[in-house]
Amino acid sequence: MTNLATLLVTAAREHGDRPAVRQGGDRLTYERLGDACARFASLLGERGVRTGDRVAMAVPNVVDFPVAYYGILAAGAVVVPLNPLLKSREFAHVLGDCEPRFVVTAASCAGEVTAAAAPTGRPCLTAGTEEFAQLLREAEPLRSIVERADHDTAVILYTSGTTGAPKGAELTHRNLAANARTVARGILRIDRDDVVFGGLPLFHAFGQTCALNAAVSAGATLTLLPRFDAGAALETMARDGVTLFLGVPTMYAALLHGGVGMGIRPGRLRLAVSGGASLPVQTLHAFERTYGVPILEGYGLSETSPVATFNPPDGPRRPGSIGLPVDGVALRLLDDAGQPVEVGEVGEIVIRGDNVMKGYWNRAAATREAFTDGWLRTGDLARVDDDGYYYVVDRKKDLIIRSGYNVYPREIEEVLHEHPAVAEAAVLGVPHETHGEEVVAVVSLRVGERAEPEAIREFVRERVAAYKYPRRVRIVAALPKGATGKILKRELADG
Repeated sequence: MTNLATLLVTAAREHGDRPAVRQGGDRLTYERLGDACARFASLLGERGVRTGDRVAMAVPNVVDFPVAYYGILAAGAVVVPLNPLLKSREFAHVLGDCEPRFVVTAASCAGEVTAAAAPTGRPCLTAGTEEFAQLLREAEPLRSIVERADHDTAVILYTSGTTGAPKGAELTHRNLAANARTVARGILRIDRDDVVFGGLPLFHAFGQTCALNAAVSAGATLTLLPRFDAGAALETMARDGVTLFLGVPTMYAALLHGGVGMGIRPGRLRLAVSGGASLPVQTLHAFERTYGVPILEGYGLSETSPVATFNPPDGPRRPGSIGLPVDGVALRLLDDAGQPVEVGEVGEIVIRGDNVMKGYWNRAAATREAFTDGWLRTGDLARVDDDGYYYVVDRKKDLIIRSGYNVYPREIEEVLHEHPAVAEAAVLGVPHETHGEEVVAVVSLRVGERAEPEAIREFVRERVAAYKYPRRVRIVAALPKGATGKILKRELADG
C-alpha cells in the first residue's frame, strides 16, 4: 500500500453498504464516504491543489472530517489537521509555517480561520454548509487516488508547543498505515461489527490512528462526538451500541464522577483504551469495577503516529504500566550520558521503528536535536521490569528536585487519587530559595465532597517520604485542560 487513502478505497469496496461514520442523525456508509472523498479530491484539484501541497483543515468531530481528511490524501496532498478551538493568532502561526494551498474549516470556527488566512490569500471552504454539499454534488469523482511513496509525508501534526512555538511533525503514509494496522489487528482486534467511540479529537494523532484509521481499516463504524461530555458520551455509547471506548484519563474520571449517577450502561462495550497521559491506577480499578470492561493502557507521541507501546490484549495487563513495544517498534532507556540504564532504573525513553516521524516540517535543527543515532528522544522518563513492561515515571521537564532529591510528580498524584474526596490532581514544582524547588499539589474535589488542604497534605505525608509530600495544596473547581483532555500544568504554574 502506498497512499494512506487506500484504507478507505479498500473499505468502500469490501464494506460498501455498511455504516462507516455517524454523528447524531448524520451518517455515511462506506460507499457514500468513498464517493464523497473522491469528489472532494477532484474539487481540490480544480482549485489548484497538486501532489505534495499542504491542505489545512480545522474541522471538529463531524462526518465531514473523514470526507476532507481522506479526500486531501486521495488528491496526493498533505493533511494539516488543526484544533478548531484555536484563535486567529494561533491559526496564523501554523498557516504561515506550513503555507497551505487551501484551507478547509467549519462554521464553528470559520471566523477565526478566515481571519488568519486572509493576509495570506489562501482560499477557504467551510464544510457542513449547503455550498459545500452543492460543490461535492457537482464535482466529478476522482477516478483513482494519486499514488504516493511510503516515505512521502501524509500528515503534518503540530505539537502542543509546551516548550516553544508549535512544530509540525511529518508523518508518512507508511508511518500512519502501519500504526493503524497494528492497532486494529494486533491490539484492539477490531472487526466490521465493532462500533468505535469517536470522542477523541480527530485532529490529534490518538484519535486519527486509533479511532478513524483503525476503524476504517477494519470496516467498522466510527460514531463521533464533537465535544466530550460524560452524559453525552454515555448516551452515544448506549444509542449506537459502542463496543470500543477510546479515551484519555480525564475522560475516565468524568465518566466515573459525572456519569455514574445517570444510570446509563453501554451494554455492548467490550474494551476500553487509555492513552495521552498516565492513567491513575485508582481510576483504572474504579472504572473497571463500575463498567465491567478492561482498560488497556498504551503510550505514544504525535511524533510516533502515535502508538509505541501497549498492554497486550491476551497477556497480563499491569496497572500503571504502558505495556510492551508494539510490532515494528523498539524502545530503550538512556541516562543523561546517553548510556542504557539497568532494569528497574529510570531513564529517558528513546524510540525507533516504522511509526517514527521523518522529522519536523522546515525545522532541520529541531529534527537533529530530536534524534540520537536514529532513535527519537521522547523527553519521558520510565523504568522497565524484568518482563519488559515499561512504566512511565514522568516527563523529564516535570521532574522536581527538592533539596537534591528527585520527586516524580506522578508518584504523588497517584497517592492524591487515593484520597476519597479527590477527583483530579496535578503536582508541580515551584522555585524555592532554600530547597531549590518546592512540591505543590493542585486538586479538584468530587461532586458533593469536602476536604481541607491541610487534611489532604497530611494524607499524602503519611504515605510518602518526608521530602516528597506537597507543602502546599490548592483546591480548585476544575483543573485546566487542553483540547485532548490533558491537564495543563503550565497554566497551574502561572497561577
